[in-house]
Amino acid sequence: MRVLPCGDRAVLLDCADADEARRWHVALRDRSPALGATTVLLRGRPEELRALVAATDVGDAAPVRGRDIVIEVVYDGPDLEAVAAHCGLEVDDVVSRHTASRWSVAFAGFAPGFAYLSGGDPRLEVPRLDRPRPRVEAGSVGLAGPFSGIYPRPSPGGWQLIGRTDAPLWDLTRDDPALLHPGDTVRFVAVER
Repeated sequence: MRVLPCGDRAVLLDCADADEARRWHVALRDRSPALGATTVLLRGRPEELRALVAATDVGDAAPVRGRDIVIEVVYDGPDLEAVAAHCGLEVDDVVSRHTASRWSVAFAGFAPGFAYLSGGDPRLEVPRLDRPRPRVEAGSVGLAGPFSGIYPRPSPGGWQLIGRTDAPLWDLTRDDPALLHPGDTVRFVAVER
């Protein structure tokens, strides 16, 4: 792991992989770190943060066990057939592999409420679209690389869309606006509506 400067009020921990980043995130949770795919951002005085990192042992830092969240999905996305063809699967196989996977919220980003879900079936790894769509509707469920995700609001996007949900990913009327947090487990359930 490397400790990199990030302006004059933060450092970035550049970790070897997502597991190491999660261990650092847990070990330093009192400092409100921001978790990325393989990075952790710590805000504060860089010299103090470097000393803190040097004195911290993450060997026993176990990831926080989050909640189990069930999300109903209508699997009718515009890229579902293309994903199946790319993966060498039938459409029903894509759906069954997506719903059988135990997805974990690895980190959040891109937009408020957007969670990068990891731990899916490796056969479902697909590239992003060559040309992003100018608008993806809220609730669209997609795949990109090893991740699955749900667009929390309308936005441009380049993920391959396989379905849609009406689960509210971001709701300012809740005490905690985000539905999904790092450490939560997500299980998708296919529905017909």
